[in-house]
Amino acid sequence: MLFNTDSKSLELPNTETAIPDRAELISVTSAHFVSGHTIVEPVPDNLEKSVFGLGCFWGAERLFWELDGVYSTAVGYAGGITANPTYEDVCTGLTGHTEVVLVYFDPAVICYQQLLAAFWESHNPTQGMRQGNDKGTQYRSAIYVVNDTQLKESQQSKKAYQVALDDIKYSFITTEIKNLE
Repeated sequence: MLFNTDSKSLELPNTETAIPDRAELISVTSAHFVSGHTIVEPVPDNLEKSVFGLGCFWGAERLFWELDGVYSTAVGYAGGITANPTYEDVCTGLTGHTEVVLVYFDPAVICYQQLLAAFWESHNPTQGMRQGNDKGTQYRSAIYVVNDTQLKESQQSKKAYQVALDDIKYSFITTEIKNLE
């Protein structure tokens, strides 16, 4: 007989239950390992940024860096409470963060709607606090927007994809759409 020994909570923490902030920033490299382009600001003026959470960030990052018009990508965490969390912190489920991919893109080559299409079509946005076998709050589906245009386009695309899922009697989209903080 098999037992579920996974005791990790699938509920987001609040400010009282989250682990404490870390004072020190995580050390990151300045250049992307694959493209060689910068992954930290400042970036070229013609670029825009977007942030997506669609499960484990390693596979998600590759999805985006392979798209024409994507200048650079980086993995990290967003949407949480604890400042400067480590990977180990996030894996506890007690920081409130989700694993994300930061995408710097050239809107003259690829538009935000195309990035949204890649996002929706590359994961199951109905699984709540998981993606496939990866279970935990850090694997939830999320879009973190940097301006009002991205917010509007993200909300419109979510509605359109929900209609498509409704047509095939599929589940409700659980993707959170919030401002990047």
